[in-house]
Formats: sequence, structure tokens, C-alpha cells
Amino acid sequence: MGTAPPTADQLRSTFIDFFVAKGHTAVPSASLIPHDPTVLFTVAGMVPFKPYFLGDEVPPYNRAVTSQKCARAGGKHNDLDDVGRTKRHLVFFEMLGNFSFGDYFKREAIPWSWELVTEGFGFDGDRLWITVHHSDDEAEAIWHEEVGVPMDRIQRLGDKDNFWQMGDTGPCGPCSEIHIDRGPAFGPEGGPLNDPHGDRFMEFWNLVFMQYDQGSDGTRTALPKPSIDTGAGLERILCLMQGVDAVWETDLMMPLIDQACSLTGKRYVAGDYEHRESFAMRVLAEHARSATMLVSDGVFPSNEGRGYVL
Repeated sequence: MGTAPPTADQLRSTFIDFFVAKGHTAVPSASLIPHDPTVLFTVAGMVPFKPYFLGDEVPPYNRAVTSQKCARAGGKHNDLDDVGRTKRHLVFFEMLGNFSFGDYFKREAIPWSWELVTEGFGFDGDRLWITVHHSDDEAEAIWHEEVGVPMDRIQRLGDKDNFWQMGDTGPCGPCSEIHIDRGPAFGPEGGPLNDPHGDRFMEFWNLVFMQYDQGSDGTRTALPKPSIDTGAGLERILCLMQGVDAVWETDLMMPLIDQACSLTGKRYVAGDYEHRESFAMRVLAEHARSATMLVSDGVFPSNEGRGYVL
């Protein structure tokens, strides 16, 4: 008998425990309502730590690990229109992340991510592809020379894919993403560069090398200390580890879809992205979950701002 795939709770614990063992402080999730006025919702794990990256506040720890509640429904980060139409987009999701506030940088973050993915999660290293920013010789060298990823599975992409910004202003930097090859049933060969929709080569962890603060005029100034901000989608990793086709069939989402079917008398077919009933059940399940999380953090229906989105 094989080992049962992890539940969402087990996956979350595996991630947090790994980085606690590496000297990180486990920090509880912040609210979906950010203190930062430049974003409507908490869109990424780094949002609560923005003052630390900018040097505006002294962090009480140099290393942190979180499973942060996030919502992307408006502004620069908006996945609302993709819900139900793709295998991986959600408005509400949990972002697993490890952070360094001027303590360590690429040379530690990259090998640790590989260690957790291949040993902790059990992914086959031969199925993993890496993308780096086209200007980032250092990250490419670490992946190849120190981690051992073959050069033909490392691809360089531009700002659209491998430069991360929280919003139009604020901390930003080049990033390196880890993708997994889900096989020919999901699309053609060629790596992430040849897979614009990410169905075959699914990105599941983004390592951001925080180096700049972008001003409102578009200029970038160096941050006081280069830092690390990573983001791994819990639901995406769970989908891969549970061996299901999409985030919709995980133990987080399937019970909600079943309930939507029960209440409406409609039918859900896994993997069906053409039929309106299956699409509608995914949307009902996702929006019920997202709305519940927003209300629980103090968002209420109104005709403006967050309340309008809700």
C-alpha cells in the first residue's frame, strides 16, 4: 500500500516546519484587509512585511515563514475573471512563503527550495523546470552549478514573467520560478517558454529576490538590504501532491463543489471546461469560499471598494 497523499493541513505543516528548522519564526496569517493603502486586498505573503523590506520598521525577526491568506480581485493582481475557466486560478488562496529581511539571499533560498520540493514534497527533480529573469546570471548559476539542474531545464524570461511587483509602487525584484512538467497529456514539449497558459509546466513556487523600491514615477532605487520573499500556492501544490487534474478536485475545493451541486441539483464533471454546469459549480464553490473569508476578516457588502468586490 502506498502512502496516502497529504491533506491541506499536512502540507501547510510540512512547509512551515521545514523553515522553522532553518531558523525562521512562524508568523500567523495577517488579515485580508491590508494596512497598506496601495492594494485593495492582501495579494501576497509579503504584503504584511512591506515596512521591513523598505527599512521603515525594524523587524522583530530576521527570518519568517507564513501561510498567508490572499485575495486577488482587482488592481494589478486580479484573478477574478479566470475563476472556473482554468485549472488553477482562485480569488482566495493561501500563499506559503519564507522571508529574509536582509539576512540571507539567493545562495540560501534557492537550494532550500529545491531541498523542500524534492525531499519534503517528494517531487521528481527530473520533472522540475526553472525560470529566471533574463538578466539574472547569478540565480541561473546557482540553480545549475550548486543545485545541479541541467541547463536545458533552465529558461530565461522577461519582466512579465520573472520580475515581481506588489503593485505599481513598492518593493520589487527579479524572481525565479519552479515549474513541474505534468506530462504530454497537458500540452506540448518545450518548457515554460512554450506553455503560455501553464497547463503542462505548472508554476507553483516563486522566489522573489527583493532588491528595489519602485516609485510612482517608475524609477527604482535599491532597498536598504537585499531580501527574500517567496510565494508557493498551497492549493496548486496540493493538486500536484494529491494527483488530481486541477485545484478543484483537491480536498479543499471538492466538498464545496459537492455542496453546490446538492443545493442546485446540477452536475459537476471533473476536467470539463466546456460545459456551463461544471463551470458554474466551480464558480459557486470558489466564490462562497472567498466571500466567507472576506466577511470573516471584516469586509461587508457595499457599493464601493472591497465591499463592492464582495
